[in-house]
Amino acid sequence: MATAVIRYTAAALTDRGRKRPTNEDAFGFSVEHGIYVVCDGMGGAAAGEIASSIAVDEILHQFSARRDSGEPLPKVALEAIDGANEAIFTRAQRNQRLNGMGTTLVALVAEERHAWVLNVGDSRAYRLREGRLQQVTLDHSLVEEQVRMGRMSHAEALRSPLRNVITRALGTQSSVTPDCFEMETEPGDVFMLCSDGLTRELTDRTIEALLKPNEALESRCAVLIDAAKKAGGHDNITCILVQAAA
Repeated sequence: MATAVIRYTAAALTDRGRKRPTNEDAFGFSVEHGIYVVCDGMGGAAAGEIASSIAVDEILHQFSARRDSGEPLPKVALEAIDGANEAIFTRAQRNQRLNGMGTTLVALVAEERHAWVLNVGDSRAYRLREGRLQQVTLDHSLVEEQVRMGRMSHAEALRSPLRNVITRALGTQSSVTPDCFEMETEPGDVFMLCSDGLTRELTDRTIEALLKPNEALESRCAVLIDAAKKAGGHDNITCILVQAAA
């Protein structure tokens, strides 16, 4: 029996939240090329906004240009991320005002029944399957690494004054190594890529409950953003939802 072809649809939304004067998050995607990206910038002045925008633009451009090169898609994605890292790092070296700027990254590459998630920093990817939400990525943050080593509880991590410290970022060094997760996709799967402005305000249980399957993707994005703002909105909030269907 022939296997059904998987097709993807997507929607995205970003908001500066209730406390920040600007939005340093950036996102972009191409359903045609199967690439989806969320970045959360950091740095003084407008540096974070510049870093996240460079990352999204470079990754989408480089991935789309090399998409049909015949190379494995994860390799194409990693090369695009390397290019974005170099672009941010070089820009910061040339402009003292931008020194130290960087950004987190979470990206999804999807083709047929295969998907790859790549991440740097603490922006996350989740997969919703049959109503159950599962975190795909592992945060590159000081407190989460302490939790994984058993040196800190989840409750302590949430209260820690160091919870904003990330241990890996795009553009702050001359090279960076993303994590890469491979999985098979099933019809009905929904992937969520988001900045920590969402996950700091909402628990996984709450997010799972808000991702109602009968709502349009655009509506679900809006519901998530609104809930995060009502819960405090302390940071910029961005999410992309990507749904697989036969």
